[in-house]
Amino acid sequence: MKTRDNHVRLKQFQVNEKRRQLLQLDMMIAEFDRMANELDLQIAAEEKKAGITDISHFAYPTFAKAARLRRDNLKNSQGDLLQQRAAAESILAEAEAELSKAEALETRDARNRESETTLRSAMIG
Repeated sequence: MKTRDNHVRLKQFQVNEKRRQLLQLDMMIAEFDRMANELDLQIAAEEKKAGITDISHFAYPTFAKAARLRRDNLKNSQGDLLQQRAAAESILAEAEAELSKAEALETRDARNRESETTLRSAMIG
């Protein structure tokens, strides 16, 4: 049955797409983490250079304040991406379950077609 075969291919495409999206989220999370760690190093270097680590001090370096804000924004975005990743994982699991069902139906239909073909050839022969 062509429609069943197309259905299986569609489900395979959907599963592959969800896996790709999950991989993209993982790469973005890792990139945000790398950037936040780099900002931590820059903040520490700026504080060491100024000799001030108290954020509320009037002479605290402006660059360090800006870097802290950016780092905090990255961490917030990373948290959002982690939530998106959890949702994407559940959607992927659903898509994989649907693919398994579609493949099982295709296998069953293929066996039925083989049985019918065998039965017809036995009747003819």
